[in-house]
Amino acid sequence: MTETIIELNQADLTLGSAAASVHVLKQIDLQVRRGEAVGIVGPSGSGKSTLLMVLAGLERLDKGEIHIAGEPLHALSEDALADFRGRNIGIVFQSFHLIANMTALENVAVPLELANVRNPFDIAQRELAAVGLGERLSHYPGQLSGGEQQRVAIARALAPSPLVLIADEPTGNLDTETGRQIADLLFAKQAERGMTMLLVTHDNALAARCTRQIRVRSGEIVGDTAVNAAPEAVRA
Repeated sequence: MTETIIELNQADLTLGSAAASVHVLKQIDLQVRRGEAVGIVGPSGSGKSTLLMVLAGLERLDKGEIHIAGEPLHALSEDALADFRGRNIGIVFQSFHLIANMTALENVAVPLELANVRNPFDIAQRELAAVGLGERLSHYPGQLSGGEQQRVAIARALAPSPLVLIADEPTGNLDTETGRQIADLLFAKQAERGMTMLLVTHDNALAARCTRQIRVRSGEIVGDTAVNAAPEAVRA
């Protein structure tokens, strides 16, 4: 039986305070197996992106437990959590989050350098080549198209060889064709490396490419559907 790599038990989170507080996640139970591609869908304000941030170790639960690869993230100190996240979780955001005054190579290499990874620039060069940017290493974000910037962000997420890849609306800022190419790249790399991928999206076609779909509404999981056939990995 495939190993469970992510486990949420009675996960509960309220954001804001007093009259402005919102009960975002309500006692969620979830298990994800190693190598799954999970699409998380639901209406705006349903809690799906917050759920993803909890799974990425970027939001702390008020109550409940979260284990990733056996580590109790809810019990780790901030430093230990940051270290675990840097080694095991790759994150791709809708808005790229690249550093404007760093080249593509530096954007990928510097986080590795800060994490004391050996040969960070060699790894960064290899990962940028793997996403089709081998000739754009010295370009700054402002010199790259939106699709190229997202490829840099994907290279940065993949560089530590994470166990889990988190993607929050990764095609949301891209035109249809560029978004398709980025989706192809994500699914190809996920299949090639055997990673677990969790993907929040409003795009039903993108969610349909996952091996499992989780539907969130009002802070609760209201649907959890396995898809029979794994998505075909398309090499970008």
